[in-house]
Amino acid sequence: MAADYGTATFTIPTMTVARSFSPEGGRRHVVVIGAGAVGCAAAIEALRAGLRVTVVEPGEPGGPQATSYGNAGWLSSHSVVPPALPGAWRKVPGWLADPLGPLALRWRHLPRALPWLLRYLASGWTEAHVQRTADALRTLLADAPALHAQLAAEAGVPQLIERRGLLHAYRSRAEFDGDALGWRVRRRAGVQWEEWPADELRRREPDLAARYTLGIFVPEAGHCRNPGAYVAALAQRALDAGAERVAARATGFRIEGGRLRAVRTEAGEIACDGAAICAGARSGPLAAAADSAVPLESERGYHVVLEAATAGPRTPTMVADGKLIAHWMDGGLRAAGQVEIAGLEAAPDWRRAEILHAHLQSMFPSLAPPAPGTPSVAHWLGHRPSLPDGLPCIGPSAASGDIVLAFGHGHVGLCGSARTGRLAAQLLAGVAPEIPLAPFDPGRFRS
Repeated sequence: MAADYGTATFTIPTMTVARSFSPEGGRRHVVVIGAGAVGCAAAIEALRAGLRVTVVEPGEPGGPQATSYGNAGWLSSHSVVPPALPGAWRKVPGWLADPLGPLALRWRHLPRALPWLLRYLASGWTEAHVQRTADALRTLLADAPALHAQLAAEAGVPQLIERRGLLHAYRSRAEFDGDALGWRVRRRAGVQWEEWPADELRRREPDLAARYTLGIFVPEAGHCRNPGAYVAALAQRALDAGAERVAARATGFRIEGGRLRAVRTEAGEIACDGAAICAGARSGPLAAAADSAVPLESERGYHVVLEAATAGPRTPTMVADGKLIAHWMDGGLRAAGQVEIAGLEAAPDWRRAEILHAHLQSMFPSLAPPAPGTPSVAHWLGHRPSLPDGLPCIGPSAASGDIVLAFGHGHVGLCGSARTGRLAAQLLAGVAPEIPLAPFDPGRFRS
């Protein structure tokens, strides 16, 4: 099946392994560590490949502790441009100084985060660097809405995936021109879009503040109406298809002669033939236990949900001035965004959610202003697992080819999870991966 995305054509391949769920008996046993979006997709695809699957996850799949639970829900197949672009280092001081800005840093975490931040800025030092990243990410994301629609239908929740495009709103042509490098890179990667001038934008988005005069609409993209419920449904689909679940935290591996013999957990060992590390921002110690230390950092993100909102976008919308996304979810109008560098254990700074609330009110002036902290306003914090070059790790560990790394997607974890799950299953099954994995090789960080 081929899908045409502008100047590039991508093929949505059929897995070249068994397509039906196999009966028990004599199958290769694999452990999927993590039941987030990537882990659940990997479990489903591994079962489809005829493998026996155990999922190790201490929390409830799709619960509030999960990274995908509260994200923006964008299936943005065009999100191929890494956050760090040429000249980003000049903007960082201004972002940090702006209390309403998109980036915050807990200074006590700086010594630990500084090497990651320096590599992060260096990864986007030139346009050529950015284009290489974009071209690689495009292979991972190009058909994400279609893959997610397929998974959602199989899990009995087709209504949670919508494929009706995404919108970027700008205050002026000059503001759009300020993002020209990113859109130029997207076009070369095969992304197409429509421009909505002021009158068209006003017609399509009557609640949007009048200061926005240009819309960039990406028809190929989609979104998820309830990421938490979607992940929970995928987890249930895996269980219904024969996966087992161990409610414990994985702690390491038993490897003998280069072969995986067991995954170690807080509840004891699980004997197995293969494993996939899909534990999101908490994958670092597990990767290190498999001799694949990687510079993984949490880009903490917040959301605010107005449960009783009466105004908002017709199309899921990102505004350039606030660097946040707003759209309707099953629970109300959600705004998500912000990046906070503070590590995994620091307490939430709910002022970051209030900043989103203020931006949301500014985007849609006709919104009634509910008082923060009332039951009609919900806040949330999650951890994006991010690597400094903007690309995830997908590939075998250094300690054993039986252990597959599949994490580090940063801002495109939900979007990239469907294809990543397929790739992880293919590696576990000994099948050639359907896209080139060299750009995602975990070994690229070895010094």
